[in-house]
Amino acid sequence: MLFSKILVAYDGSKASNKALDRAIEFAKASPGAVLDVIHAFDFPRVFIGEGLAPLPPSLNNDYYNLAVQTTDEAKERIQAAGVTANVDLIQGAAAEVLLDYAKENGSDIIIIGSRGLGGIREFVLGSVSHNVVQHAQIPVLIVK
Repeated sequence: MLFSKILVAYDGSKASNKALDRAIEFAKASPGAVLDVIHAFDFPRVFIGEGLAPLPPSLNNDYYNLAVQTTDEAKERIQAAGVTANVDLIQGAAAEVLLDYAKENGSDIIIIGSRGLGGIREFVLGSVSHNVVQHAQIPVLIVK
């Protein structure tokens, strides 16, 4: 068995769709493997000077509804592939959420897309994937 606890980050981006495809392949190649799919989301924050400006509740609702829709898409893709997986929606900074989840659940590998839906992108890796690679205690597969 290659990996018994596979963790994949999913945000609906093109790269995360490829990462999910790869995670599904790994799960199929390792009968009995547990596939965990995590969509980490955070509510937007607006800073004005040194203070945090309040946002209308409807905007936070929109972000939450989009996050739920994203996890539903992942569930549909996993079901269509004929694989069983745990799909979780967790609020927080994506890299921190992934690293904490991997540690708490004994994941063997983290599979993540090279670039997500973040607004600011690095030249080689997205900031989330870069952070995960730098701090993970287990193998990380970055899918382009």
